[in-house]
Amino acid sequence: MAATAQPEGGVPKADATGAGSPKASPRATARAAAGLPRRLAEALQGEVRFDAFTRGRYATDASIYQIMPAGVVLPRTAADIAATLTIAAEHEVPVIMRGGGTSQNGQPIGSGLVVDCSRHFNDVLAYDPEGGTVTVAPGMVLERLNSRVKADGWFFPVEPSTATRCTIGGMAGNNSCGARSLRYGKMSDNVLAMEALFHDGEPFGFGLTGNDASGATGSARAEDLARRMLALAASERAEIERMYPKVQRRVGGYNLDSLIEPRPNLAHLLVGSEGTLAATTSVTLRLSRLPAHRVMGVCHFPSFRDAMETTRHIVGLNPVAVELVDNNVLVLGADIPLFRATLADITRGRPNCLLLTEFAGDDRAALDADLKRLDACMADHGFPDAVVEVVEPARQRSVWEVREACLNIMMSMKGDAKPISFIEDCAVPLEHLADYTDAVTEVFSRHGTRGTWYAHASVGCLHVRPILNMKDGGDVTRMRAIAEETSELVRRYHGSYSGEHGDGISRSEFVEPLFGARLTRAFEAVKDGFDPDNHLNPNKIVRPLRMDDRALFRFKPDYAVAPVATALDWSDWGGLGGAVEMCNNNGTCRKLAGGAMCPSYRATRDEQHLTRGRANALRLALSGQLGEDAFTGHEMKRALDLCVSCKACRRECPTGVDMARMKIEFLHHYHARHGLPLKERLVGELPRYAGVAALLAPLLNLRDRIPALARLSERVAGLSARRSLPRWRRPWAETGEPAHPQDVAGDLRDVVLFGDTFNRAFERENLEAAERVLIAAGYRLHRVFPASGRRPLCCGRTYLASGQTDRARAEARRTLDALVPFVKAGARIVGLEPSCLLTFRDEFAALLPGEDAAILAGGSLLFEELLAADLAAGRIALPLADQGGRVAHLHGHCHQKSFGAMGAVESVLRRVPGLDVRVIESSCCGMAGAFGYGAATIDASFAMAELSLFPALREAGPDDLVVADGTSCRHQIHDGLGREAEHVARTLDRAMTSRH
Repeated sequence: MAATAQPEGGVPKADATGAGSPKASPRATARAAAGLPRRLAEALQGEVRFDAFTRGRYATDASIYQIMPAGVVLPRTAADIAATLTIAAEHEVPVIMRGGGTSQNGQPIGSGLVVDCSRHFNDVLAYDPEGGTVTVAPGMVLERLNSRVKADGWFFPVEPSTATRCTIGGMAGNNSCGARSLRYGKMSDNVLAMEALFHDGEPFGFGLTGNDASGATGSARAEDLARRMLALAASERAEIERMYPKVQRRVGGYNLDSLIEPRPNLAHLLVGSEGTLAATTSVTLRLSRLPAHRVMGVCHFPSFRDAMETTRHIVGLNPVAVELVDNNVLVLGADIPLFRATLADITRGRPNCLLLTEFAGDDRAALDADLKRLDACMADHGFPDAVVEVVEPARQRSVWEVREACLNIMMSMKGDAKPISFIEDCAVPLEHLADYTDAVTEVFSRHGTRGTWYAHASVGCLHVRPILNMKDGGDVTRMRAIAEETSELVRRYHGSYSGEHGDGISRSEFVEPLFGARLTRAFEAVKDGFDPDNHLNPNKIVRPLRMDDRALFRFKPDYAVAPVATALDWSDWGGLGGAVEMCNNNGTCRKLAGGAMCPSYRATRDEQHLTRGRANALRLALSGQLGEDAFTGHEMKRALDLCVSCKACRRECPTGVDMARMKIEFLHHYHARHGLPLKERLVGELPRYAGVAALLAPLLNLRDRIPALARLSERVAGLSARRSLPRWRRPWAETGEPAHPQDVAGDLRDVVLFGDTFNRAFERENLEAAERVLIAAGYRLHRVFPASGRRPLCCGRTYLASGQTDRARAEARRTLDALVPFVKAGARIVGLEPSCLLTFRDEFAALLPGEDAAILAGGSLLFEELLAADLAAGRIALPLADQGGRVAHLHGHCHQKSFGAMGAVESVLRRVPGLDVRVIESSCCGMAGAFGYGAATIDASFAMAELSLFPALREAGPDDLVVADGTSCRHQIHDGLGREAEHVARTLDRAMTSRH
């Protein structure tokens, strides 16, 4: 395929034969059906998948594009990759190497075989802690690498905002940079050597040369190719020196400029090649010493241009990083619970934008002086008292979390129009930055849109995205015009059109306008020298696809979501389809540490069991791309089976994808089609039969004492014989007489203690302890019953877990009718079990949208939230005794974390004198209600617990307390470790009792 040559400065167009279009995919598919899956499965240790759902999950990255691959390979070794290349070449099927799948320009997608190294081929292969070098497999995630070498005082300093999920192989492929490139450079400045495979599987190595082919190892072919590449660069030296942009952030094209250095490193030719030249099997990196200290100054500006004009003066102070946070992020981030507190902490007044300026080093006094110089610099340029100092490491981490989420915060805009990446990271010299940004803003205005800006002001590389609707043909036309006009602006200001995120589909067309026809032909010679048959990631960098070819888009011209009669209210999202489409594939859910998302992925490393993977499957099914009835099919059920509805994505996904709610909606439709299994019936109806079951406790409790009964329950109901069941006993009975709304005094002392089914039926001591604590604190407890009947109120959680939305809605109606009058009178509703109480603040609004649901949501608090708020306000006091230094390990329920309630329980526990509170950094415990009981899911349940919770508790002392507010969490800890965990109500009750 050859693109038609254009005059320098023009954009090459695809030729009349359809070059640059993915029309080859039918041939690839036909050949795949002719034996490729079988050949691969026989030859590889790793996994081979050709099903439609897997292919759909790998058809996208974080760009606007979608190309269905022929199949997916998950290699375990370099030999697996070699075999894949050999077999694919025989079948004439292209190969696309893939890391975390977070690229924004379509680099790791295509119609051939996608090879995902991140699941299995992700180890440290060699490490020299003395010399500060490390060799890793391409699937190694950057954050895991840095965790590994941190103890020796090292880190790998190229740190993109996707550090929690990007892989070293993907970073090398894109020539990644990161926020601190001003100090540490980009990947090509930190890669020492690479081992790779030619398109047919032959291995070779590239590294430092003596200006000859000595840096090539492994084969005569590699040595010959190295000599040819060095000769090519030498012959084009004058053109390279004339045409390559003189900015640090230049990652477009191929790195021929690295081969004219005094002592070239051949590996740097592979860096930034986006998998078009070779398949990487290992990368050797130079590590950097961790600075002893970091400090940050948050610079406030009244206008965007003020910030741009001041950037170069701040850079003159020698900071490590200067990062822009624009007004869009400040406004949108203030509505995202995860970031609201941090933004409030670091902003004063109402700035238009911020520049986050970091200094780092080993001398803390010198860094403090740097902050003073920064303050003086701002004052000198007309902005006195405009710097907020952030010196505490924890506060700095929170600020960086906001900065790293800038893109996804902006993608949280609801509706079809989104900030679109295609001129994302152009870079210009700092002296032109203000004029360039003004000119681009004018381009946006001329085309009837506006842009979002953020990122690396320090190196003139601002991530800019115009807001466009890729479902609209007119906006697609505007995208092309904006791209061409911005390309010309970049040329005018002597910048780089691709400054960080590579070329891919979005920008490969613009390689020739930037570098000129002669160097573009040289790039084609590089590609042909390595990959003469065009098997490796074709049509990227050279001979490009058209960036506005709508056949390549995620939302193709015929894209439509079939109407669905939804069980929940999705109006705020523009319907269920709009909610699913909020996933932009940014991959935050792939992080392996920090926060709670996504526990099933952390346990399996399988894209199928990932928020992003599930959202893609739902989107493809709802839009008819996975076949008829795929939305309610068994394959979709398998994709959602390991979703534990932890709601971590609700809080931690920057675009707000709420997979827990989507699972409820899906199960409603799935069970309507396939029927409700016995296990789901037993769990769902639990609140209805709990009272009767308590009377049969001696008989029902035999299940855990007689192994044959446990095995029978597994065979009949799917309840794992390895899992104990809750022990039936006499249920909780509220104290006092039934109350009426007129009994409420309205002085913030009136509370209704909501007794959830789990604590009521199985752990009444928690509710009894809560009563004693609340009464001791001076609250008046009101006993509330539903208007009709004596069956206790219920949140409907057990019904929601199996998609029985009609029954859950009936429970919600009963509960609203009973509780809302008390809230209106001034009482507060207080609950112990997070999954139940927080249903009032979440699913009730989706079941019964309206005023009543909003009133109850606003008046419902977890036990610890009530106490923390009133203790802080001085409204109550608790008579708590000194605990003598006893340690309490606190594990948070997922829903506590999702609703930001962990601070409350930690705050209350720290009120207990002499109690040493240690928060366990953990994801989901793995029990997750009925999930942990299932015979099919118990292994995954324990695997999730082993990620962090169980290892932390094994280190706990035998006399230490374990505090866990979730019924499921306590059960998991009991079954997995034989330890007893307790609700915070019992901890406080004991602390009060010990006074007497």
